[in-house]
Amino acid sequence: MSDRTQFAVGSRKVAMMPRAMKRTLHVAIAAVLTAAVVLFVMMVNGFLVGRAGSLGGVDVWLAFIKRSDIIGTIILTALVTTAFHFWQRDKERR
Repeated sequence: MSDRTQFAVGSRKVAMMPRAMKRTLHVAIAAVLTAAVVLFVMMVNGFLVGRAGSLGGVDVWLAFIKRSDIIGTIILTALVTTAFHFWQRDKERR
């Protein structure tokens, strides 16, 4: 079994890389997507409430996302989800 695997984005195969690097990249992508969803929710909330407009949500998001406990929770959730995904996929192959 090869130690290297392909990283694919959509239907394109982008690069060959070690499995650990691929999993780390998956965790980072999941964490960034989570932060983006939180930004979207806070901007929509700021727009709907109407006090500061939608850009007021960015200030709230920046204050929220800079907290180390929030970053830790996002990364831990992404790490556990990615690990479970790969573990489950490996079990299905057998």
